[in-house]
Amino acid sequence: MRILIVEDDLEAAEVMDRGLTEAGHECVRASDGEAGLSAAHAGEFEVMIVDRMMPRMDGVSMVQALRREGDQTPVLFLSALGEINDRVEGLKAGGDDYLVKPYAFAELIARVEALSRRRETGSVQTLLRVGELEMDLIGRTVHRQGKEIDLQPREFQLLEFMMRHAGQSVTRTMLLEKVWEYHFDPQTNVIDVHVSRLRSKIDKGFDRAMLQTVRGAGYRLDP
Repeated sequence: MRILIVEDDLEAAEVMDRGLTEAGHECVRASDGEAGLSAAHAGEFEVMIVDRMMPRMDGVSMVQALRREGDQTPVLFLSALGEINDRVEGLKAGGDDYLVKPYAFAELIARVEALSRRRETGSVQTLLRVGELEMDLIGRTVHRQGKEIDLQPREFQLLEFMMRHAGQSVTRTMLLEKVWEYHFDPQTNVIDVHVSRLRSKIDKGFDRAMLQTVRGAGYRLDP
């Protein structure tokens, strides 16, 4: 995949470039919005990673200019601005996803690759629905039967993974690797604690428990 990185922080851009290249992608870098716009005009890209706050031309203005020209290349905004209004502004400007700094690099790669897959299928998924649960991936909100459920960031990641694998048994090893990014079992009860907290939030007060324990296997989110 050919990726355009538009980031004025040279160190951050180098880290992204190196990591994405190691993951098998080809990267082109630009250090501000004007340079990014020129690079976008000069080449074909599957995904663009664009920082919001940059000199000469900010990321929002750059993406707005591309969208006016008809360029529909998927854009992942990076920003230290993480309020909902900031995300909404970025999405309305033409962004397809929004990642708040600081971030885990594994999540950056996952989001970039997801944008590429969605481009191929012609749609960008921003909502997950499983039974009575609805998750807004942009607003970072979760509702069940219209009631908002307040989740901590790790609980949100855990539930997102469970929702993407709804109806399937999810093992502790899978959760350690995909949510905690551990590639070994650290002999900790961190998963049990977080699953217990998540269960109390999404199931308490409702007629049916959705988050099930599968004896000897792990957990399952039951649609």
